[in-house]
Amino acid sequence: MKYALYRRRRTGVRSQEISLTPLIDTALTLLIIFMVTTPMMHNAIKVNLPEGKSNEAGKTQQELVVYLTTDEQLFFNGVPVTKDNLIATVQNAVEKQSGRPVFVKADEKVNYGAVMQVVNNLKMVGGIEYVGMATKRA
Repeated sequence: MKYALYRRRRTGVRSQEISLTPLIDTALTLLIIFMVTTPMMHNAIKVNLPEGKSNEAGKTQQELVVYLTTDEQLFFNGVPVTKDNLIATVQNAVEKQSGRPVFVKADEKVNYGAVMQVVNNLKMVGGIEYVGMATKRA
């Protein structure tokens, strides 16, 4: 009998819990949005590197990187530069600290002659330790 009275009293009381389903749905939607947009922000310059077994990039903390895209646009450390302005820009960066390597990240579809022209121009700049060709791991 006690049990029946207890049940009758409970049925008239409304639950005071807050539904968390809308909050969880919103949080997961935001998580998906951030997961999709974050790689886009970090890869502003699209370059498909050729494959190689060695990995020279990452040996020094402050790298100087020249990007060469498929349409032969040049970028120095993420900033667009022209072919004529590249040497002056690299010289300004090397003057602050000489003996630093410069890595060329050229798309695998770029003409070999265009890549070698950029590498040759970079070798003319004084204060560069060496010019390395960046590849992605095979």
